[in-house]
Amino acid sequence: MAAPLPTTTDALVGVYRKPPVEFVRGAGVELFDSDGKAYLDFVAGIAVNALGYGDAGLEQAMRKALDGSLIHLSNLYRTQAGERLAEQLVKKSFADRVFFCNSGAEANEGAFKMARRWGRSVGGAPKHEVVSLRGGFHGRLFGTLAATDRPQYRAPFRPLAGGISIMERDLDELRVALNPETVAALIVEPIQGEGGVRVLERAFLQELRALTQERGILLILDEIQCGYARTGSFWAYENSGITPDILTVAKPMAGGLPMGAVLVTQAVADVMQPGDHGTTFGGGPFVSSVALHVLDRLSDPELLTSVRARGDELRTALVALQSSNGKVRAVRGMGLMWGIDVAEPAKDVVARAMDLGLLICSAGEHTLRLLPPLVISRGDLQRGIDLLARAIG
Repeated sequence: MAAPLPTTTDALVGVYRKPPVEFVRGAGVELFDSDGKAYLDFVAGIAVNALGYGDAGLEQAMRKALDGSLIHLSNLYRTQAGERLAEQLVKKSFADRVFFCNSGAEANEGAFKMARRWGRSVGGAPKHEVVSLRGGFHGRLFGTLAATDRPQYRAPFRPLAGGISIMERDLDELRVALNPETVAALIVEPIQGEGGVRVLERAFLQELRALTQERGILLILDEIQCGYARTGSFWAYENSGITPDILTVAKPMAGGLPMGAVLVTQAVADVMQPGDHGTTFGGGPFVSSVALHVLDRLSDPELLTSVRARGDELRTALVALQSSNGKVRAVRGMGLMWGIDVAEPAKDVVARAMDLGLLICSAGEHTLRLLPPLVISRGDLQRGIDLLARAIG
């Protein structure tokens, strides 16, 4: 085993507040620190480690991906794995074409560029504006930061990118804001993860789809956190009965390797010309080979059935916890993605949970967030619920 890290280091830029715990290995749905203590993981790398830790199939896929000794070639050349992955994503979604990148923020930046390129192609004055919703989180790059509703993240970096605005989750206001002459796209998270795990109602999403279609505006769905089986359907949009024009996905795509994607209709793909966008690493042969395995696993009907079953059990337990504990103000979520509003600062509950051997994270000053691996068993789920109740007090 490697020697433990020092208590602190000055070598990293200090943009994260990290607890003094060093994790050295994982197994199933648990992580182990350098002292051998086990922690039940209800964070999953912020919804990335959907298959947990030490998954035999994922490890085999990584070894197999190395057989041809092709880790990277760049997008100047064709490789089979990336093309096969794109074909499978098209087959399993609304989309006609796919663009690969390396992260969720990059996927959303790419979606914004595609929307603006499309907006220049539809006649009249170029449609260039992008509208997002209150509570949305779409990334920390300049374009995506302008669409992200976190004042504390935005303030140090003003002025932000222009032509991007945040509107209330209100249909009357959106009918005014979605000007068909100037707005190219509306971006929406079906479940706002960082914004408090807020599930947007089915009827609301259907109204947005109808409104954008009526006005000739693209609908971008950001499923970076809520897509890829997290809700119990492979795509979150399936729960609302709509399809977007553009969809962004990232976190669990390649089992912990960095990968993102932009899925688009043919109408959007047709406006993109060689040189309009690019990436050095996106869709490389190694990461795409691993992502093919993850896609096959997470779209398996048996796994989706299990996620729905565990999600129902988690909902029942959290509702019971709310009814019996005055410190729990609200619970909301879907599948294995839940938010819990608590009376005290969320960070205090997160710290106590860690002491008890449970990893959870926050989604706001008073909101806890639960994102366990999608392969969690009923027993481990119940164990986590019991630890959570103790941490809340």
